[in-house]
Amino acid sequence: MRPIGEFLSSSPSLRIDDLSAEERAVYATLKPERLPQHVAIIMDGNGRWACRRSLKRFVGHQQGAKAVQQVTETAARIGLPWLTLYAFSLENNLRRPRAEVSFLMRLLKAYLDNNLERMRNNNIRFRYIGRTHDLPAEVQDKMRRVEEDTARNSGTTLTLALNYGGRSELVDAFRALAAEMKHKQLSPDRITEEDIHRHLYTAHMPDPDLLIRTSGEQRISNFLLWQIAYTEIFVTERYWPDFRGVHLLEAIADFQGRERRYGGIGEDGGEVEDDPDRIRIAVN
Repeated sequence: MRPIGEFLSSSPSLRIDDLSAEERAVYATLKPERLPQHVAIIMDGNGRWACRRSLKRFVGHQQGAKAVQQVTETAARIGLPWLTLYAFSLENNLRRPRAEVSFLMRLLKAYLDNNLERMRNNNIRFRYIGRTHDLPAEVQDKMRRVEEDTARNSGTTLTLALNYGGRSELVDAFRALAAEMKHKQLSPDRITEEDIHRHLYTAHMPDPDLLIRTSGEQRISNFLLWQIAYTEIFVTERYWPDFRGVHLLEAIADFQGRERRYGGIGEDGGEVEDDPDRIRIAVN
């Protein structure tokens, strides 16, 4: 894995004064130097949010799109380098009713149309991961134009995972690696983790430090399976349409209160024996 310094954005100017009073109160409790470099979010609960209010599912999706922009703008104002949102899974595309999938594609296109100027104003750079080549051509065209239009922005990189699945990403990575090995005549026993990482959709970004899941579900849902090996996970009962920038900051505050050990020994892990070979092991 590449050093984290290779991924850092070019010091985007913070706009803390643009935060709401509620957001500023939470931000004041944070240590800016310990902000996560990359936050990923499983945006869950649009349908249930609508059902609780006796509304059609599409209303929940519309409100969820509004939440995306609000959370992204808060991320940009605090200088969060990377934000990745699980917007549309491969399973959604295969298993949801066609009418709902069609609506989601129109909603995505409308979101990109309506929020491009706000992305420019907030210095947000747009990227995508997933099998986006399977999306409707007119949606791909709009995605490409927005990505090109924001490519020079230097603030938060907002990545939408679209027609994405963690297992399909690994399949695509292994296929690309196999083709490279055949071309370069490499031996399989020389494959490293870095070789696999280079062929992931996310090779250009750091692994997530923090994964947030809304709606209270306790599962990963096939999202960034390789990348979240040591990611801290934060689950909230709040449905995605009710998730706001202040809730992102609260999740970051929780993250900063944790000790990340990466398989090592933490500060409260007890004393380490100078010579472990001298310890007598008894099995009863």
